Parts: sequence; C-alpha cells; structure tokens
Amino acid sequence: MELQGKRIVLGVTGGIAAYKAAELVRLLGKQGAEVQVAMTEGATHFVTPTTYQALSGRPVFTDQWDARMPNAMAHIDLSRQADCIVVAPASADFLARAAHGLADDLLTTMVLARDCPLLVAPAMNRQMWENPATQRNVAQLAADGVTILGPASGEQACGEVGAGRMLEPEEILEAVTAFFVPKVLAGRKVLMTAGPTFEAIDPVRGITNLSSGRMGYAVARAARQAGAAVTLVSGPVGFDAPQGVDRVNVRSALDMHGEVMARAAAADIFIGVAAVADYRVANAAEHKLKKDDGGLPQIALIENPDILADVAALPNGPFCVGFAAESRNLEAYAQAKRRKKKIPLIAGNLIQDGFGGDDNRLVLFDDRGTHPLAPAPKSVLARQLVEHIAQLITY
Repeated sequence: MELQGKRIVLGVTGGIAAYKAAELVRLLGKQGAEVQVAMTEGATHFVTPTTYQALSGRPVFTDQWDARMPNAMAHIDLSRQADCIVVAPASADFLARAAHGLADDLLTTMVLARDCPLLVAPAMNRQMWENPATQRNVAQLAADGVTILGPASGEQACGEVGAGRMLEPEEILEAVTAFFVPKVLAGRKVLMTAGPTFEAIDPVRGITNLSSGRMGYAVARAARQAGAAVTLVSGPVGFDAPQGVDRVNVRSALDMHGEVMARAAAADIFIGVAAVADYRVANAAEHKLKKDDGGLPQIALIENPDILADVAALPNGPFCVGFAAESRNLEAYAQAKRRKKKIPLIAGNLIQDGFGGDDNRLVLFDDRGTHPLAPAPKSVLARQLVEHIAQLITY
C-alpha cells in the first residue's frame, strides 16, 4: 500500500473522462490513500456524487457553501487537510480558470487557497488541447509549479483521434505514487538489465531459467520514481515496462551484452539484475532437431561474456551494482562475486526466498559491510535498494 495514510483531494470536472475518475478513486484507496472527492457542477452531469461517495467512503463536496462545514469554508478546510490535490479530468475551462487565478466555485477556490501541491490530468478534444490558449494556460500552470499529467493521444469520445485523452487511471496512480517518492536520483542516468536470457538450441528449444523479471522491473520503477532516466535492457518477460522507463527488448546473453555496452559509457549507474546465462550453445541447429535423426544430439557450450564485469572495467564507467542469486553460502559467494568483478555494491538473495515470486529477502554487501533487508514485496525492497545506491554515490 504505497500511499498509506496520504490524504488526497480528487477534483473532478465536467467531461466524459469523469467515469475514469471513479476507477482512480478505487485505485487510490486500494493503495491506502484517504480520498476526498470534490466535483464541479458540470461533473455531476457525467457521474453522480453517489458513485464517488460509495467508492471513497466519504461524502462528496460540490458546493463551496456546503453547510456541513461549520465555518462555511470548505475550500480552506479541504485543502488544509490534503497532502496533494489531483484534478482528473481537468477540463479546458478548469485549466483556464486555474491559470488566471479565477475562483468562482468550490474546486477553483480550493485550488487558489491551497498550501499543498497540485497535479492536473487534462482531458479534452484534440482541437481544444492544441488551441494556443490552452497551451498558454498549461505553460503558465507548469511555470507556477503545477504538475501536468499527460494528456495521452488516441481515439476520443467525439470520434476524433489525437492528443487530449486523459491518462488511464493506472497511469495517474503511478504518477501520484511517484510524486511522493524522494527524488534521490534526480538527474542520474540509470542503465539496467532484467529478466532471463534464452540461448537457442534450435529454432524452438533453448537454455533459460526461472527468472520472472519482477525484481529487475521493480528496481527500474523505483529508480524512475526516484527521478532517474532509466533504460531497461530486458530479456523475455510477460509484462509491460514501468511507466516512463525506456525498454530495450533482447533475447540472448550476446544480444543483452551488445545493447548494454552500446549504452554503458553514457550511464551514471548500471544495475545488473538479469539472470544471464553463463553459457550458450556453440552449435545451435538451423532447423528443429528431430528424434528420428539418430542418437542423442550433442550440444557444445561456450562461455558468454560477463556483462557486469565488462561494464565495471570501463574507464570512468558507471557506478555498478550487481545481483547474486544463490542456493547456499550467500554471503561468501556474493562477496566473492563483488570482489572479482570489482564493483562497489551487490544485492544477494537465496533463490528459495524469492526467485520468480512477488516477495523477496535481500542482503546488500558493500565496502561498509553487510546490510540485511527485512523480507518484503519486491517493490519495497527495490525502493530500499535505490535509496542505498543514492547514499553510496553521494557518500
């Protein structure tokens, strides 16, 4: 529950995307946030306040003169209780009024009176979004410190196609979550590997492993949330890249090595999380091997290049972080790997503690000693690892 205890006021303005805001309320609540919905009069024409009340578990405010506030100052009381205000969807009209400091309803008055951050997710027709007036208003809001989320491009409710779609609720949730993460890697370029590799035996068979890629993807997400520009060189996995992460898809260890080495010199930090095959097949068959070809196939193996060691050996190369997944003797094997590759930090785990699953148990090894992390979901461990990296590079 990454937003546990966060108090969020969700402003909903008039637009068809208001139906997505209902799902956003549910997602924010699922992550532990306390969500208070405030609607414009126009928004009530698309989704009723009752819907948001049912999803948030709190009465919805629509009127700046709401009698439920003893002091008749809902715009003050609601904003003072909030860690942030999120307006989704944010209509063109709302953006214009907010940019010019107009305050003639509950939501705009609250935005003007706030002492907390404001995030807005625009939603409107493509022509309205591209209109110079809207672009001026958005630029002014950004200059005033407002965080602009989106919009996305695609098919719109009016039947046209273009920019102006509100981000999906999951994307807004990710942006709100990232907003609260300290930007300890701001301005840094992080290059990563994740997932398994696949070494072909023939066109349909190969040597691989049980790595799910979840740990690597969690670290990529945590680094991105911490403000880094993240490039993820990924073996075959079954899920999408984290929002804002540039993914490069590869299959074999040689492919991964080539993509990493082409980018390593420009990186500030390299994190090798991928479970890279130590060996590949030297005599991979051009066609599928058949049982009736006679006898067992003879497979010759040759060693793959060591991606982490090669990056660590670069002159003026990036700060390198390795991973060691072992079945026994974790500290001895992890420390030996760290010393052999001459890297400042390695994260070790026993495969029985989390290989392929959602949770894990990590131990960090660096020049200052051993740092065990409590068992936790991989998303939590990834954030702790990123914080540890940030400490080391500024130590």
